[in-house]
Amino acid sequence: MSDPAFLAPLAKGLFGAVAVFAGLALLAAWGTGALAGGTGWLATAAATFGGLLTLGLAYWLFIPAMLAISGLFLDPVAAAVERRYYPSLPPAEGATLGAQIGFNLKLGLVMAALSLLALPLALFAPPFGAAAFWLISTVALGHGLFEGVAQRRMTVEAARRLRRSREWQVLGLGAVLATLALVPVVNLLVPVLGTAAMTHLLQRG
Repeated sequence: MSDPAFLAPLAKGLFGAVAVFAGLALLAAWGTGALAGGTGWLATAAATFGGLLTLGLAYWLFIPAMLAISGLFLDPVAAAVERRYYPSLPPAEGATLGAQIGFNLKLGLVMAALSLLALPLALFAPPFGAAAFWLISTVALGHGLFEGVAQRRMTVEAARRLRRSREWQVLGLGAVLATLALVPVVNLLVPVLGTAAMTHLLQRG
């Protein structure tokens, strides 16, 4: 964790998440307050509710959002793991950056849609909603991070085939990461730790 290759993506993820979530909360607060009249106690209450609701949704959608942007800054983490533990590997020449970003965006959108579908279950039957969210996160983190790491050294299609051949290992590690992702603050470490772990799984499998 002291390696700059780990610290830089961690800092970007932390400050990026704070900035995005705070901006969305302020925008929602302003919008709901304006709809309620703009001034007075009703507008203040509506703005507060809108801001808190947006923060709640941001927390709920953290994993899909992380997956959507992970391809932009997690490559140095995988490269650092390979340099330290697998120095004999040839230079990484896999899928193009555009293909990796497209994969991450598509996966993030699909998982965001599934997470939103599970949200009513979480509101009205919290234990079942939490279980559904954990299962979605397990699949999202397992598939997304493993294929993202594998795409550094192979095509998108080859990475998907390899992931399918190791499905239970991938989902097992995804389950651990999904559990960590439920813990506030700790969830910010999941992209970096998950990328490092999936790199080991790829090379040792």
